[in-house]
Amino acid sequence: MKVEIINTGTELLLGNVVNTHTKIFGQELFPLGLRINRQVTVPDGAAIRDAIIEAIDRCDILLVTGGLGPTTDDITREVTAELLAMPLVENEEVLQSIKDRCARRGFEFQRRMGRQAMVPKGAQILPNPFGTAPGLYFPRYDTPCLSTPHIFLLPGPPRELRPMFDAHVMPILRAITGQSPDIQCRSYCCVGLGESLVEERIGLRLSTIPNLEVGYCARPNEVDFRLIGKAELLESLDAEVREALGDALVCTGTGKLEDMVVGLLRDRKESVVTAESCTGGLLAHRLTNVPGSSEVFPQGWVTYANAAKIALLGIDPLTLDAVGAVSAEVAGAMAENARSLAGADYGLATTGIAGPGGGSDEKPVGTVFLALAIRGKATVVWRECFPTDRETFKQVATQAVLNRLRLELIHR
Repeated sequence: MKVEIINTGTELLLGNVVNTHTKIFGQELFPLGLRINRQVTVPDGAAIRDAIIEAIDRCDILLVTGGLGPTTDDITREVTAELLAMPLVENEEVLQSIKDRCARRGFEFQRRMGRQAMVPKGAQILPNPFGTAPGLYFPRYDTPCLSTPHIFLLPGPPRELRPMFDAHVMPILRAITGQSPDIQCRSYCCVGLGESLVEERIGLRLSTIPNLEVGYCARPNEVDFRLIGKAELLESLDAEVREALGDALVCTGTGKLEDMVVGLLRDRKESVVTAESCTGGLLAHRLTNVPGSSEVFPQGWVTYANAAKIALLGIDPLTLDAVGAVSAEVAGAMAENARSLAGADYGLATTGIAGPGGGSDEKPVGTVFLALAIRGKATVVWRECFPTDRETFKQVATQAVLNRLRLELIHR
């Protein structure tokens, strides 16, 4: 079945709001055997009508987001009702729900809000406990004169859309699709290998196998290697893929590098602390995003200024004067002192030049020194260069030091 998405909202096209709907829909639809065939984004207003007309003749399921609110630019409901020749009728239950919500939140009910209670005759209401505008479902309609797909009108804000989709849209889609097909998607997350190397190691060979879809998704210092096919085929290839990827394979599925690190530390009943300069706390942030990280991560330091490195981590001022904050000596001392102060098993440190200024011929923008202090072993310090924007620099630097800790843990 062909699935299309129409996202409405001028704010999406201006770049003021990031569209996260595709992620929600794509992940939820795949287990039902549904793949998104097309997605378009249109501004508020008349373009919504044109997009719906175009999609109606081409798809079996149409998901439309946004344009259900009370203001004049919200016309998705009216346009769809017009195209399907369904008169709008005020629904007393929806109207009362809107008034009750206003009362609970201390807002005065505005007459304009009543637009959201106008329901096309024949449409099914999808309740919205997190907003005022209900969603709407229009069942597939086939006559000699008109044929339409299953149409779902959904609110734009993800905080309203996601619970409505899970609670009301998914049950309808399950009934439409029937039994789920035996098709699965398996992803292998690799760190330290580019997508061309992943393809060389394993992708090219697997791409010759019938009924197997091979794909790649590259991110800074990370690649997802994706296989789509029947469950038994994927299972038969799993060992070969793991062997080909070797130590670069971090995890499968939707896991992340930090998930693996925290899990390994928890299994070993060991702990890690962080001492960060150029990454500004991102390393600690990534670790503490993992549920249960409090078992393995007692504390961290963000010592951006030299004075903070001296006062909080005990870095020797003479060392800072002699070699500078961005140096192997300072990175090593940060990791060692942090580990010692906390009594942890491991200490991670980052110090570098994120840019766009501050670089030199000896240490250009993107230079970073990373360190891993290990209880009972020599501290490992190494230099990398990631000449990119500040945000990507921080991501890649934390990726590199977390991966070094992962490799240490799996080989000890």
